[in-house]
Order: sequence, then C-alpha cells, then structure tokens
Amino acid sequence: MKGLIISAPASGSGKTTVTLGLIAALRARGLTVQPYKSGPDYIDPAFHRAAAGRESYNLDSWAMGGAQIAHLIGMGAGADIALAEGSMGLFDGVARQGGCGNGASADIAALTGWPVVLVMDCKGQAQSAAAVALGFRQMRADVRLAGVVLNRVASARHEALMRHALDPLGIAVLGVLPRDAAIELPERHLGLVQAREHATLEALLTRAGEAAQRHLDLDAIIAAASGGLAAEPFRALPPPAERIALAQDDAFSFVYPHLVAGWRAAGATILPFSPLADQGPDDSAGACWLPGGYPELHAGRLAAAGNFRASLQDFARTRPVHGECGGYMAMGAGLVDADGTRHQMAGLLGLETSYAKRRMHLGYRRAQPLTPLAGAYAQALTGHEFHYASILAQPDAPLALVTDANGEVVAETGSYRGHATGSFFHLIAESLTAP
Repeated sequence: MKGLIISAPASGSGKTTVTLGLIAALRARGLTVQPYKSGPDYIDPAFHRAAAGRESYNLDSWAMGGAQIAHLIGMGAGADIALAEGSMGLFDGVARQGGCGNGASADIAALTGWPVVLVMDCKGQAQSAAAVALGFRQMRADVRLAGVVLNRVASARHEALMRHALDPLGIAVLGVLPRDAAIELPERHLGLVQAREHATLEALLTRAGEAAQRHLDLDAIIAAASGGLAAEPFRALPPPAERIALAQDDAFSFVYPHLVAGWRAAGATILPFSPLADQGPDDSAGACWLPGGYPELHAGRLAAAGNFRASLQDFARTRPVHGECGGYMAMGAGLVDADGTRHQMAGLLGLETSYAKRRMHLGYRRAQPLTPLAGAYAQALTGHEFHYASILAQPDAPLALVTDANGEVVAETGSYRGHATGSFFHLIAESLTAP
C-alpha cells in the first residue's frame, strides 16, 4: 500500500491538524484512507479513526519488530492510501535501538518507503524555513522528503519569502496553511483531549477537511505517495482468556487497537463494560482488563460506583484482573485528586496514588513479569509509561522487573495480590530482547 508519513521538525507544529484535514479531504474525493500513528500514543489514533472511519494502528520501531509493523500495515489492506502521523520531530527517538529502530518516525519512513510530508510551523521565520527543510532532506539517505507544508503562515508576503528560498533547492511546497485557530485541537496534560470527549468533533473534522481542500495541493500529495511493505510471518500476543471483560468509557479508553485486534483474531470475545456507569465485568468472562485513561478526572464517580467495585472484587476472587496505568490506580485502595481529596478505589491492591503534586513519568519500558500478567503473559514485554501520578504506597508484591530504553531499572514495578495484577506499564508487544 502506497503511503506518506506526516511529520515535522518538532512537536506542536500542526501534524495532527494536517493529518486530519488530509484524511477528510481525501475521503471527500472518494479515496479510502488507512491511518497510522508512529510511536506510543492513544489520543491521535482516536481522532484518526473518527476522520477515516477505519481503525488507526500504532507503528513503533522501538517496541515492535519489522514483522509486526508489516503485519499491522497489512491490516489496512483495501485502502487506497496510508497516512501515518509521526510523533515529536521526524528523527526524535531514544538513544538505544529497540525492535527495529530507536522509535523515531524516520525509522517507519525508511522501513516502509513512505515519503515524508514535513509540516513546518513557520511562525517567526521566513527564509530560514528552507534551511530547516534542507537539513531534514539530507539527514538520512534512506528517508525521502516528498515536500513541505508551510503552517501558520502570516501573509502572502510571508509565503513568497519562503517559496523564494525553497524553489532553488527543489523542495516542493505541498500546501500553505494560514493561522486559523478554528482548527486547533484542545489539549490536556497527556496531550489532546480525547476524541470521544470532543463535543464538536464532527464540525472540527469538517473544518479541517475544508482547510485542506483550500490550502493543500491534494493532487501533488496523492502523486507523492509511494512505497509499501511486504507481509512477514507474525504471531500476535495471545488473548488472556477466551472471553475478556474490557472496561471502556471516558475513564478507561487507552488500550492499543492492535492488542484487541490480536485477541479477536485469535478467537477471543470482547465484553465491554463501563465502570463510570457502575457496571461490573461480565461474569461469563475468563479475565478482566482495565485500560489506562483519566480515572483522576472521574475519581468521585468511581468512588461512588458501588456495584462496579463489588463486582470487580467478586470477579478477582477466582479470575485474573489486570490494570494498566489508570486501570492500575482504579484497582488500588485510594486515589488523591489534584485538589487533594482522597477517593476510595476498588481495593484489589493496596496502591495509593496522588495527583496533588504532579510529576511526569514518561518513556519506553521493557518488563519481565515476576508473575504472569492477567494470568497469561509471563514473557518479556515492551511498552511505555506516561502519567503524572505519585505513588504514596505500594505494599503488595512487585509485579515485574522493569527497565527503561537505556536498560536502567525503574522503580515503577507494578504489583500483584492474588489474581489482581497492575502496573503503570502500557503493553505494546512481546519483547525481542529481555530487560
């Protein structure tokens, strides 16, 4: 499948807005667009899915091997074009290699052969934009630059100055977007506000598509798409049970689509339930999975959800319950919100967490479980950690030996008690190397 990488020199350049606008504009032309996201991210893919009408899968060169990336691209079969939104800057990653790279979007561009559309925030510069584009074109011989989109351009004169500098370099200008706050996306501490929380999502996607039709050279962008990746044998992580109760609502929505797709492909049945609606896990399930999300924003409702708490406790007496990050905090004894108020959580574990003093924890992780996660995963695993919570107490047995991308041991081991397991580790894949 031909495709393009939508990347930038740095975060905050407008990649997501351009990606959503392109998806909407290409769909308006009758094309089927398969979206992807480079790197560990939950928020952007949900917006991609809303715009494309197709699931957006994460492609991660540090956490995944080439066979898994090829497999995930193959899951987009039937689309006319792939658009993969990058993370951070094009060449930004960690210092050490992982599965098939260091996590940079450039690795995905090189592996797939998809050329890069470089979105440049041009606020505060003119001809210097050409120097930036030239450097990005020359940085890696295995990464091709399709052209640039000049974003947040102030005026026709501003545009002319940049075109005058770019033209002699043979760098194509694929679009020029004026400053337009109407298509900016609201942000929260983990990134953008979730797509499911965006009250005017449909209108925003319409505006982004209309902006792309007016200001981007869609014909040139479609013509620039190329590359592709041959399928390789790959076996996804098996499901933890034949029937899996999966928490799904505004507090628990951060689970990788490829993980759930792999479970379904292996024959598992997914049974969604909403803790915020005071629902418990389906009693016919063999395992329960609580994904990450924003439990700190809904701590009061979770504390009041007596049926959810009692049902989860009853379930955990005989079957595995696993929580990731926000799900882990919800399985604990208590959570202190940003105002300093403590809320009772499910009590499956003794974990006490707090947002009274926020401290960011961010990075790739390898984990070697000391007891199987969700009763199923005992092998070395890759994932990432991203949260602002502080651990006040973690009295239960440690769940895993966890190291960062440099091989350094980290303190956030997770914990387990009986059938209950949880950690701040967001599961991505089986690790190709041990921690």
